[in-house]
Amino acid sequence: MPEAHTTRILLADDHALVRRGVRLILDSNPGLTVVAEAGDGAEAIAMARLHHPDLAILDIAMPRLTGLQAARELSREQPNLSILILTMYDNEQYFFESLAAGASGYVLKSVADRDLVEACHAAVRGEPFLYPGAITALVRNFLDRAREGDTIPAKAITDREEEILKLVAEGHTSQEIADLLVISIKTVERHRANLLQKLGLKDRLELTRYAIRVGLIEP
Repeated sequence: MPEAHTTRILLADDHALVRRGVRLILDSNPGLTVVAEAGDGAEAIAMARLHHPDLAILDIAMPRLTGLQAARELSREQPNLSILILTMYDNEQYFFESLAAGASGYVLKSVADRDLVEACHAAVRGEPFLYPGAITALVRNFLDRAREGDTIPAKAITDREEEILKLVAEGHTSQEIADLLVISIKTVERHRANLLQKLGLKDRLELTRYAIRVGLIEP
């Protein structure tokens, strides 16, 4: 049934006209529907608790709680909720803070009519969405840190975490992994939790996709 594939969206912006315009963009797409609106960050959290949407689209500059503060709280409360930041600020600091707050995408209002629907679909697939300027900022940040001699790990995860990631992706149970690596199940579970947190992933399926993407296993 088509309803099963519709992404339910919470839209938060303190300007009613902006919400109306964004809602028109979203509701015109058959796979997206706005189920709740909020005028500030605190209301966004309350609406998310009430409606349990699949995706929250948050403005940064809102009263009571900012979009970034709301994103941090929602990431803790509803880890399966995808979050997009929709903002007028083409600002590197806000961009990096958004990623740290748990957002999987950063969309500029100036190009929302072009990018927002694509960003929504990417977010619910568990994929990041970054506008071209944000990608440039990421690359520049990486190069600046390397130039200044900051420690940039060759890998995002440790060798042991990589071993466990590969085994998880291959379908082994925690007990099987513990037996193979001669460690306790509790240690396996701790490593797996660390992997999810470090990589910003949500479950075993996303760990498997990540392992395929970085070449640990074949699709």
